[in-house]
Order: sequence, then structure tokens, then C-alpha cells
Amino acid sequence: MAYQHLYQGFLQATAPKQHYACHSHYFWPDCTRQAMCEYWDDSAKYVDEKWSYFFATLVPELQQRISDTLNTGHPQQIVFASNTHELLYRVMSTLREKEPFTVVTTDSEFHSFQRQVSRLHEDKRVNLVVVASEPFATFNQRFTQAIKEHSPDLVFFSQVFFNSGFVVDDLSSIVESVTNDDTRIVIDGYHGFMAKSTDLSSIAHRVFYLAGAYKYAQGGEGACFMHVPPNCRLRPAYTGWFAEFGALDKPRAQQVQYSQDGMRFAGATMDFTALYRLRAVLRLFEQEQLTVSKINRYVMALQADFLHKLDQCEHPLLNSDALVVEKPSVRGHFLAFTLPDVQQTQRIANELKQQGLLTDHRGNKLRFGFGLYHTCESIDLSAIAMMAKTDRTA
Repeated sequence: MAYQHLYQGFLQATAPKQHYACHSHYFWPDCTRQAMCEYWDDSAKYVDEKWSYFFATLVPELQQRISDTLNTGHPQQIVFASNTHELLYRVMSTLREKEPFTVVTTDSEFHSFQRQVSRLHEDKRVNLVVVASEPFATFNQRFTQAIKEHSPDLVFFSQVFFNSGFVVDDLSSIVESVTNDDTRIVIDGYHGFMAKSTDLSSIAHRVFYLAGAYKYAQGGEGACFMHVPPNCRLRPAYTGWFAEFGALDKPRAQQVQYSQDGMRFAGATMDFTALYRLRAVLRLFEQEQLTVSKINRYVMALQADFLHKLDQCEHPLLNSDALVVEKPSVRGHFLAFTLPDVQQTQRIANELKQQGLLTDHRGNKLRFGFGLYHTCESIDLSAIAMMAKTDRTA
């Protein structure tokens, strides 16, 4: 079944280009346009009372839908913010009294986290332990060993690595390797949420899980969330007035009060337009009976068709042999290819762009993402076949 009819606005705006960067900038379904108007109408209707309205209607619905998708069993532990970095830094702010605190992470984390911990490491506020994500076959073993050796205060890793697409499919083994109850465990689920079926039921009591709508949830930027472990009583030093929504901690003299659920990690005033868009998309998925597993099957079929057509192009550099993650069972919703160097990668990406094939790259890895607005018929790699003839004779 094709789903292009859900994305006519973006498809018409970008035609005749082929957009293979949905792992970074997913097209928004048409329903999000009306959602933005609905936000305006509600803001005009409720004015100063809109915050109470949002937290009584919009927020609980989104919490329930996200909790159901991840099988956390604790919808009240979902908290929202404009970006995941804001939420992450609140978790890190609970470690302020332990500085310098130890962080065990990987060499394949998104730039904002890598930049932040590197900056704190410069100021000697963080002891940083970085584990290589490759070779993938031994990642879990090496990562859990680093946790055992360094007894970290914070463990941070991705569910799906942004630069390769490799899926860490055994999250539980990593979480269970952390024996210190005071260690914060944060999973970056941005490339997993609404792409790969995720069941957090066995670890929801222990982990902070970060994700958002910019990628596979298709609601655009500004709609991010974090699952907070139930019964968490940490007191973020980086906090805002939203953290007082809901029942507060029992009064204690001269102490700032926090919500008793996930909202204790909330910030302050934000634009709720993005949450309206996210709600519209999740409602659309329900209407279209689009489960995460169904979306995943559709995308993996697209990847298989793309690889078949790519090999027919016989490009000397861009082919299945250069694929970073070969096994579909541990591959996210994009294909990453390792090319000889950064310069070659940039050259090929630029040539593809000139031919109307929009993709992106990280270092010497070229990435092609796939989504519901693609079909096997829409995958046209004739431009790569033409490039192959030139590159083979160069």
C-alpha cells in the first residue's frame, strides 16, 4: 500500500526531487497544517488560560499515545520540551554535586551531546569514557565492560546510532549491567521512536528515554519528550515553572517544590504548535492503522528495492559492498555507505543533489533515508548509473 497521498503538500513543494533525508528531515503529513491552525484557534479562544487547557487535554493524550507506543506503562512519566538537549541537561544537572562526574558513552552519539560532554570535559567537570560503536558484533560486550570498569555516574547511548543506522537491539543487557542504583541511564531513542518497535516495559523503571517528532514521528521540530523512571525523586538544578504543574512534593522549609511525576523535569514556556502537529500525526497513524511494525516492514522493503537497483548501477564506490550495516534486522530506517574519504563523500553527495537526489553525509558516510512517502516505483537511480560510467573511467 502506498502512503504518498498523506504527504501531498511536501511532495508538491519538492517535486521533482527525490528526498532521501527523512532520517534527518522527515516530510510532514498534510494533517499537520490544520493542526497548526487549530493551535492558533485554541490560543485565541483560551488566551491566558491556554496553559491549563493544554495540560488538561493535549499533554495527557500525547503522554498516553507515546507510553502505549513504547509500552512504558507510565504515561504520567512523559515530559515534553522543545529539544532533547534541554531534557538531557536537566538530567545532568542532578549530578552537579558530584562534579567531576564520570560519563560512559560511545563515539557515535549525536553532535549536541558529544559537544556538551566534551565542553564539560574541557572544564574538568566530567570524566569522559568513550567506547567505539564498531565492531558492532561486540558492542554490547565492550560497552558493558566499560560500565563495569569505570562505575559511571551517567551512562548515555543511542538506541540506533545516527551515523551508521546500527540498532542496539538488546537494551536490557546494558541497563542490567549497571549495578549502582544512583547511576543515571539515558537512552537516545530519536532514531528508534516510531521507526523500530520498542518495548521499554522491562527497563522503564530504570531509564530516561529521549526522543522527538523531527524524524520518524513526523511532527517536525520542537516536539521532544523524555520518559522519566517512575518514583524518581531527583531535583534538577536546571528547572522552570512547568515543573510545578500537578501535585507537588510535600512542603519542606526553604526548598523548591517539584511535580511528583515526569513533569519534575519540565522547563518553562514553549510553543505548543509542535505538540499539536505531533498529536495530529499520531491520530493519523491510528486512523490509517499504521503501527510501528507495519511502518518498519514498509521501509525495509524500500531499502531492499533500493539496494537491488543500486547494485545494477555498478558504481565503483557506492554499492552494497560499502554498506555499513549489512543485516536488515539490526538496521534503522536509513542506509549508510562508507566511502574512501570525506572529499569523495562530499563530491558524490553534491553530484546527487545536482541530479535531484537529496541525501546527506556524516564524515565519510553517505546516508539514504526512507519513509512512507517513498514507493518502490518512485526510487529512480538512473542518475547514479550515469555517475557510475564517469567514475569507472576516471
